[in-house]
Amino acid sequence: MNPRYLFLPLLSLFPLTSIAQSPAPTPTVDELVAKNIEAKGGAAAINAIQSLRFEGRLLVNQGQIELTYTQTKERPGKVRTDATLQGMALVQAYDGASGWKISPFQGRKDPEKMSGDEAKPLVEDAEIGGPLFDWKAQGKTVTYLGTEDVEGTSAPKLKVVRKNGDINYIYLDPDHFLTIRELTQRTEQGAKVEVETDLGDYEKVNGVYFPFSIEAGKKGSNDKQKIIIEKAEANIPLDNGFFSFPKTAAK
Repeated sequence: MNPRYLFLPLLSLFPLTSIAQSPAPTPTVDELVAKNIEAKGGAAAINAIQSLRFEGRLLVNQGQIELTYTQTKERPGKVRTDATLQGMALVQAYDGASGWKISPFQGRKDPEKMSGDEAKPLVEDAEIGGPLFDWKAQGKTVTYLGTEDVEGTSAPKLKVVRKNGDINYIYLDPDHFLTIRELTQRTEQGAKVEVETDLGDYEKVNGVYFPFSIEAGKKGSNDKQKIIIEKAEANIPLDNGFFSFPKTAAK
């Protein structure tokens, strides 16, 4: 007997549908979040970071203007961003309860209090672990929305709803599960604002991966700001009051 025909009777016992590849099971929210946290370095490594400082460059006006950039974070929920150009220093800070700013490029050299809406981006920036980390304890809800194309990549998409109703859409790299894009929808002064942020060039800081390339702007706009991180340090000592509104106004 020709050996090529030995297995034909056996194959006839199994319908083709039974040996066809089954579709991949739909991942759960918990599975995707766990993969994202593990990709960053794990929950223990993230929790071990109590403070964090990034230093680099801020490019605006399509790269025509370059500012020196520093962002500092500290648990729980504190952040301060400093950007300097030609001796003028812009400051935006959140001390865990309220925000403040110095806006010299708008002719304001004294510290000013921020409204609650104005401080919303700072509250989100202060999250060292990102919007998905410890989401249940923070009272957020997370939903998996399938995949969506991001620059040719079929990215898993998660919807994060914060306690204040604002939304972050998180797009993950399908192979490494790090965040490659965030679309944030906030309500500011009664109007919906959409900000799109692309994240890349991840580097490890104290055992945790953080994006060293951050490009953000209003959705659909070509006028985006790009942050290029050149140095990062974790668990740095910080003076008391570093994030607080200055007790005396700058002169």
